[in-house]
Amino acid sequence: MRIYGLLIVLLSLATGPAQAEEILVGTGSKSGVYFQVGRSICRLVNRNMAQTTCTPLETAGSVSNLANVEGGSLEIGIVQSDIQHHAIHRSGPYQFVDTPHGNLRSLFSLYAEPFNLIARADSGISGLDDLKGKRVNIGNPGSGQRATMEVVMRAKGWSTNDFQLATELPASQQSMALCHNRVQAMVYMVGHPNPSISQALKLCDASLVEVAGAEIDRLVSEHPFYAYTSIPAGTYPSLNRPVKTFGTLATVVSSSDIDEQLVYGVVKTIFEHFDRFKRMHKAFHGLKPEMMIDQGLAAPLHRGAERYYREQGWID
Repeated sequence: MRIYGLLIVLLSLATGPAQAEEILVGTGSKSGVYFQVGRSICRLVNRNMAQTTCTPLETAGSVSNLANVEGGSLEIGIVQSDIQHHAIHRSGPYQFVDTPHGNLRSLFSLYAEPFNLIARADSGISGLDDLKGKRVNIGNPGSGQRATMEVVMRAKGWSTNDFQLATELPASQQSMALCHNRVQAMVYMVGHPNPSISQALKLCDASLVEVAGAEIDRLVSEHPFYAYTSIPAGTYPSLNRPVKTFGTLATVVSSSDIDEQLVYGVVKTIFEHFDRFKRMHKAFHGLKPEMMIDQGLAAPLHRGAERYYREQGWID
C-alpha cells in the first residue's frame, strides 16, 4: 500500500495540477447594467463549473468589447444588438472598417436597452430638439451610448458643433457632471433601473426626456435592431409618467476561436440556473429563453451554444 501511495504521489507530480480555464468577460462601466451582467455570469460559472475562473472586467463598452472579443483578449463580451448587427453587415460605423468580423459568434441576448436622455430641470430641455446649443455629454469613445448618439446625430443632421459643449465622459462620471452643471444633459444606453440614472434624478433635479420624432421614426422603421420602448412610470420614485424612447437589446458574444466545450459549459450553467440568474438584477426579471436565443442576434450562434440549444429542443 505504501508503494502504491508513492506511485500516486509521483504520478501527480509528473502530470501537475489540472489547469484552470480562465474566462474574461468585457462589460462596461461599473455603474451600468453590463457590469452586473458580467458579474452575474461569473458568479454562476465560478460556483458551478469546475476548474474554471470567470472575471468581469470594467471596459469602455460595446465597441471595445466587440473588438477585444474578436482580437482574443476577451472570451466573452456584452455588446449592443445594433453594434453586433453593423459589425456583421459592414454597415453604420463599420461600413469602412477593413477588419473582418467573420469570427464573431452569439451566445444569447438579454434585456432591452433604451436610449435614455436625462436633462437638468433648469436646462430648458423637454425634447430631443432642445439639445441644440446645450452642454451635452455624448459618451466616451468605444461605448454603446456614444455609438448610438452618433446615429441620432446623423439622423438629425447634427454635429458636435451644434452643441455649446460636447463632452466625452464615461458613464461612471456623467451623473456628477450633470449635478455640478458641467453638462445640462447626458445620454445613456442602459437597462432599468440603473443607479447612475437614479442618482441623477434624485440628487440633480433632473428628469428623463422623451426621445421621439420623425427622424427617430425612420430609424426604428428602417433598422430591425431598433424598437420603440417605454420606461414605465414608477421605475424611479420621481418618474410619475411613462417616458417614450427607442432602444436595442444587450447581447452576449464570443469568438469562434473559443473552445466549444467552454462555451457549452457557460451557456448550460446560465440556463440550468436560470431562475437564480433572473434574480440577480431587476433588468433580468422578464427574460425568456425562447427570446434570448432568437432576438437581436446578427452573428451566428457559437457552436457550443448551438449544441446546448439543440439538446434542449429549442432550435432545430
